[in-house]
Amino acid sequence: MSVLLAFAGLIDRLTKACGLAAMWLVPLVVLVAAAVMVLRYLFLVGYPWLSESYVWLNGVIFMVSAAYVLQIEGHVRVDVLYRKFGTRARALVNVLGVLLLLWPAMYVIGTDSIPIVERSWRTHEASPTPDGLPVMYLFKTFILVFCALLVLQGLSLLLKSLASLVDPDRWGHLMERRSEGGQDQAHA
Repeated sequence: MSVLLAFAGLIDRLTKACGLAAMWLVPLVVLVAAAVMVLRYLFLVGYPWLSESYVWLNGVIFMVSAAYVLQIEGHVRVDVLYRKFGTRARALVNVLGVLLLLWPAMYVIGTDSIPIVERSWRTHEASPTPDGLPVMYLFKTFILVFCALLVLQGLSLLLKSLASLVDPDRWGHLMERRSEGGQDQAHA
């Protein structure tokens, strides 16, 4: 079990690195949006590629950071019962959530997106807007990154939850809330 939990820790570190990298894109999005506004309203100049870039960067931030938000339990869920549950019940809810909700959703999104991303790369898809971004295919690739990161983070959650179910005295601390400070107790 320790080897599997070490693997879960590796996934958690990857997820955290992606989440922190995405956070560094936020100021860039704000600066680009501000530049678009200043150029458009003060200088009456517009660049479609610049306007599109902050919209697509915002999408990249969402897709790259979604797994990190899952890791720190930041996604919206009905927490009324979950927070009152004990270690084993939380672990069971997490196992069922990953197996019945998260992974099937990522499977559908991923398999439906593969042909779209492949076609986009094959044609080197550009924006349909004149003077828009010439590399739309790069941005569409992040749909698959989104799915992969969430599948991996789901695996980490599944492994920690199974460990808590098998031996709650030894691994039960893995089910403690991680949203306060963003650190998992096993890796703090």
